[in-house]
Amino acid sequence: MTTANNKEKNEILSFLLTFVIAFAVVLAITAPTLAWVNKTLDSTPFDGGIDEDEEIPILELAMDYLIPDDSPFFDAFTNTKRVNIIAMGVDEQNLTDTIILGSFDTVNKRVDLIWIPRDTYYYRGPGYVDPAHHKINAIFRGNPVNTAKAVSDIFMNIPINYYVMFSYSGVEKIIDSMDGVPMDIPFDMKYHDPLDTPPLTIDLKKGEQILNGEQSVQFLRYRTGYPDADLGRINAQQQFMKNAFKRCLSFDLPKIANTAFDNITSDITLKKMLFLASKAIGITADDITTYMMPGWADPDPPYFIHPRTREIADMLTEIYFVEEPEEE
Repeated sequence: MTTANNKEKNEILSFLLTFVIAFAVVLAITAPTLAWVNKTLDSTPFDGGIDEDEEIPILELAMDYLIPDDSPFFDAFTNTKRVNIIAMGVDEQNLTDTIILGSFDTVNKRVDLIWIPRDTYYYRGPGYVDPAHHKINAIFRGNPVNTAKAVSDIFMNIPINYYVMFSYSGVEKIIDSMDGVPMDIPFDMKYHDPLDTPPLTIDLKKGEQILNGEQSVQFLRYRTGYPDADLGRINAQQQFMKNAFKRCLSFDLPKIANTAFDNITSDITLKKMLFLASKAIGITADDITTYMMPGWADPDPPYFIHPRTREIADMLTEIYFVEEPEEE
């Protein structure tokens, strides 16, 4: 294989891992079956193989809603080359402990990631008496479309094309495959919950260190010691994501990728994954922007975080209304 082909292959793998680690270790997009992809890329030069005009499928076809005609984002949502993916970290209690809405601009080669607090308020109807049932992390119930519907509703009926699900045990294996992630722990983190399933114990010391898989999961799950609780935890996750992204690209990409895809569930097809990869060659960390869902925190139990609709609209305007580059 020529040097040019080797470079292209490495860029494709870098993209795949950027999106795998992005969502599985809190970053961007992913797909199922990379073990097969690795073998294919090892033996066959990558040529795209997909029509650029192919319609991007929308998960909304299974979501029983349409974008309202009077929506200020109707044109932006319906006439776009963006791909939107919802990533969910699911815990042992079948709750979405981490929710990220990722948007990939295939024209401008930009990735925008929006963290959605697990305590976000979402009214589910009068049949749900327990206030905790109105937190967005309780909506999943084994079906990613349930969470996708709620996120789409909060974000102005934004179309969601794919989903990605991962467990903390999977994240642990992925981190170990890349020999850990460097982090500067801001303070000692100690926490024990014997009622969690399995019991959760967090014991991390302050200072710069390389977190292995188990320690990384502890860091990602810790939130009680931050002054702003879950919002502080999200900021920590975003920093972890940036460090993991830089780390993974300096290691054996196929090894990490195989581990990642063995521990992630997604409805992104192999064909579409390769199409996205062809569109994302050349993306760097500077092309990734992170956001947090605008909202205000209720100081009283059950400590809901209420979305701020106008500020969400402003954020979507910033993300979607980007001028396309002029054709040369």
